[in-house]
Amino acid sequence: MLPAVRDGLLAAAGASAGGAAFPLYAWGTNTAGAVGNNTAINWATPQQVGALTTWSQISGGAFGGDFALAIKTDGTLWSWGYGANGQLGNGTITNRNSPIQIGALTTWSKISAGTNFGHAIKTDGTLWAWGLNSSGQLGDGTVVNKSSPIQVGALTTWASVTNGQACTLAIKTDGSLWAWGYNGDGELGVGNVASYSSPVQVGARTNWSKVSTSQNHTLAIKTDGTLWAWGRNTYGQLGNGTVVSRSSPIQIGSLTTWAQIFAATNFTGYSLAVKTDGTLWAWGFNNIGQLGSGNTDNRSSPIQIGSLTDWATVTSNSATSLATKTDGTLWAWGNNANLVLGDGTQIDKSSPIQVGALTTWSKVSNGGNAGYAIKTDGTLWSWGINQYGELGLNQGNVLSPVLVGSYASASYSAAHSLGISSTGALYAWGLNTSGECGQNTVLYQYASPTQVGTLTTWSKVSAGNASSFAIKTDGTLWSWGANTTGQLGDGTVVNKSSPIQVGALTNWSKVASAGQATALAIKTDGTLWAWGSGTDGALGDGTVISKSSPVQIGALTTWASITVGSGGSNGFCMAIKTDGTLWGWGSNGGGQLGIGVATARSSPVQVGALTNWATISAGNNFVVATKTDGTLWAWGLGTSGQLGDGTVVTKSSPVQVGALTTWATAYAGGTTAYAIKTDGTLWAWGAGTNGALGDGTTVNKSSPIQIGALTNWKPQITTGAISGQGAAFTL
Repeated sequence: MLPAVRDGLLAAAGASAGGAAFPLYAWGTNTAGAVGNNTAINWATPQQVGALTTWSQISGGAFGGDFALAIKTDGTLWSWGYGANGQLGNGTITNRNSPIQIGALTTWSKISAGTNFGHAIKTDGTLWAWGLNSSGQLGDGTVVNKSSPIQVGALTTWASVTNGQACTLAIKTDGSLWAWGYNGDGELGVGNVASYSSPVQVGARTNWSKVSTSQNHTLAIKTDGTLWAWGRNTYGQLGNGTVVSRSSPIQIGSLTTWAQIFAATNFTGYSLAVKTDGTLWAWGFNNIGQLGSGNTDNRSSPIQIGSLTDWATVTSNSATSLATKTDGTLWAWGNNANLVLGDGTQIDKSSPIQVGALTTWSKVSNGGNAGYAIKTDGTLWSWGINQYGELGLNQGNVLSPVLVGSYASASYSAAHSLGISSTGALYAWGLNTSGECGQNTVLYQYASPTQVGTLTTWSKVSAGNASSFAIKTDGTLWSWGANTTGQLGDGTVVNKSSPIQVGALTNWSKVASAGQATALAIKTDGTLWAWGSGTDGALGDGTVISKSSPVQIGALTTWASITVGSGGSNGFCMAIKTDGTLWGWGSNGGGQLGIGVATARSSPVQVGALTNWATISAGNNFVVATKTDGTLWAWGLGTSGQLGDGTVVTKSSPVQVGALTTWATAYAGGTTAYAIKTDGTLWAWGAGTNGALGDGTTVNKSSPIQIGALTNWKPQITTGAISGQGAAFTL
């Protein structure tokens, strides 16, 4: 179920089949960063939080190029960061701090980002270029910049492309190697130092397999596994045991076991490579440990880095090196002035250090001052300096990898949000004055998703008012944040800024919290439990006494779903049993319990006698619900039109919203309501303050209005937490 919030909504769009990932959207009040799109601006229309888990390739701008290119699994091309030379390819010279699509084509296959220019190959084998062209590096026969992709020639036989600082090399499907752009150090490999603005062939051989070029030198591997190099060699970066530059390819040793290469530079030059046996090698300039050899000695021949045989990929930029191992771990070494080592420090490292503890890293790339990585789940991550938005995040510098991705489930409160990625990692963003973001701090706010610990075993979340709750895959229950009335359930009234376990049981199934200080949970045995503030009887245990540990409500084992709303001096609760009956308790000043009177109740009381209630969601003194027949109902406070019946009149008993029987599920925010129909359309009504309705206005509506024209809004299909301030849902 989508999480309704006090002044906005989180939603997921997409089809429900096949376990696919879906984008996350939010809108409304955002002064604390609760929308999660790295701004503090209120939004009157849906804004995507992060991106899909469909990133396929990533290339950071080489050697000071503060931008990035990426391709998704659907074949679309994206860019972000510094754009003054047209390198973003979107027809402008404007910087962008989040990914933007380049055109509408879905046929992009391979990419390479140079210093302020880019190249890409389509699935039809055509080659395209854009951005800075002062040295003819685009290959179109001119030295004129291009802000949109232009085709390089008319051939359809391009297989791979790599960009340096101002030059480009590419291999065709016949194995021939071609080069163009700046050639002052012989980096094109054509036997001279003249620059070219159109492709020229490097020798006559047709057995080239891989190529990598930098600011001043180039490496290549042939199909027989031999290693070749050319260009500047002042520091031994060619690896042939000399410091003599070459303008034509020369073989490095006689081995035939080279698998991966990367030509790097920091206005000097060095090289990295991986062999077929998984060993890692480096040579060239080494003033700050960029070779990873544990010292700062230059090397003119390849030396092995350590003795491990499980290296998979390697990349480098601005004297910082990144690599992945076959076990999916991420490693870094070298210059850390640009924060790209991702270890939370700014200290250089002369030997590889592991970045975090995750084993799900798949692909890595370096930008001028940024690190980029794609995980096996298709999520995109970035870190480093963010001067031009090159991290794809509208925020400052980042010391450790930050998700630019999407979530498998999420929950949204009035001012902070929780999300679980498809890999089971937990993230939080928004207001954090009570530690509700779980970062072991009370830093005022987090404007973008930040991981809570390193565990990947989180299953369900619920964001309350300055408190957070989560259930793990092992059935344990955890909480953190504000605890003034014992709402964390740990037996104390002390705030916690990191997750703490609630008891030792492993049979928790659902958890819900609200805008005030009460929490509810259901166990796998169908029993119902509550803790926190008992004012107005919100705990449902027949008292008005607060409890700092879970207490069982009655003895029944037939509770199916729960929701907690705000209002009165504390709050109120609603629940549906397995027999389809509806129950409520707690504060009732607006008639929100739906029992025909406005009197608070301290124990569950049945709402009518019907047994066909399907979904329930409580907001601020009002409730929306659907029945199994597809009808939509509401009751409680109606002064902002939140009951959706065309009036602003409060109702103490359920009233039907229209006559349609096509409602799938409904959600109550603070004073705004949302619903999804069986046709996948999304609807809203009630208070429009701060754009909470998502219709582009701030005007109240007393009847449902459709939000946009999409028909792929996706209701929850798993048993997640249901709360008036937030709810878990499946993307």
